[in-house]
Amino acid sequence: MSQLVLVTGGAGFIGSHTVDLLLKKGYRVRVLDNLQKRVHPHGKPKYIPREVDFIRGDVADREALLKALRGIDYVFHLAAYQDYLPDFSHFIHTNTESAALLFELILANKLPIKKIVFASSQAVSGDGKWRCGIHGDFFARQRPINQLERGDWKIKCPTCRGVCENVLMTEDICRPITTYGISKYAIELLAGTLGKKYGIPTVCMRYTYVQGPRNSIFNAYSGILRVFAMRILNKKPPVLFEDGLGLRDYVNVFDVARANLLVMKDKRADDRVFFVGGGRPYTGLEFATTMLKVFGSQLKPKIPGIFRVGDTRSTVSDIGALGKLGWRPKITLERSLSDYYAWLMTQGKIKDTSDAAMKIMTKEGVIRKVEGKK
Repeated sequence: MSQLVLVTGGAGFIGSHTVDLLLKKGYRVRVLDNLQKRVHPHGKPKYIPREVDFIRGDVADREALLKALRGIDYVFHLAAYQDYLPDFSHFIHTNTESAALLFELILANKLPIKKIVFASSQAVSGDGKWRCGIHGDFFARQRPINQLERGDWKIKCPTCRGVCENVLMTEDICRPITTYGISKYAIELLAGTLGKKYGIPTVCMRYTYVQGPRNSIFNAYSGILRVFAMRILNKKPPVLFEDGLGLRDYVNVFDVARANLLVMKDKRADDRVFFVGGGRPYTGLEFATTMLKVFGSQLKPKIPGIFRVGDTRSTVSDIGALGKLGWRPKITLERSLSDYYAWLMTQGKIKDTSDAAMKIMTKEGVIRKVEGKK
């Protein structure tokens, strides 16, 4: 009988594509997902294959997680809470506590799990490393609110205050500046400590900005792809934070699923952390312009002089470590956007909730204006 793989969060974006690839490769799959209403307002998605053993439950629920773990060979722990609202305890409860509970249940019940692959995030690295032409490399500190309120977006050298350039982030950089990033770093620490201590191989995957079909169209609080799509399809311009020139590293969800299965089977990946990125940076403005072109829209991006508290300036990852295992990204940003547009065209009318979400985030102090801007 083929091996049985548990995918927590398997109804979600990355999880569902990982499920599809596992089935294609001949594995049996079980999914544990709580079908969070903000992401799945209509319940279990139709794209979940019939042959999947689907359990509706929360990863932080002891009974549900233990039920899901029975008879499992490999685990992909992809369930997570991600948002920009100040739900600080929710990040720790869903992301970190569930990872600890996973180890706890495996040990208490002597479950013969062969490997656990954890979803981590580029958020672990925060603003990463930067380079001053005079004083060399340094780790960026979180930009002060008063600096951002002046419309001063640049990362500056702590010695001479000169403007610096971004350095590719490597896996040794661990300086989270958000609660989400902290929760993911805690997962990496748990995996590295408990996995080695109890002989359970683990891998932590620091995904960058993942794009492609099934990226939920219902949560307007985070996710540049879905938020821009909501607006463009409702004839509203995409809104960029800061000056639109911050850099991001976008990777396709199919490439991510391939990376997941690679590290599951390759022993060289055991007990390691890997960045999973697209291999080249784009500014927010480039992303918006490319998306408008792919969507066939004549709209222009809007840069109203607002910023989001906790945002990094530029995050671009070094994917060389994963490349040494034989993986590389194959799908371009243009293809990712085109595939997403094609998928959206099968979803009926797309409601725009981005304005309402921005109002709530502004009220909560997450989104703020540059001084003097109306």
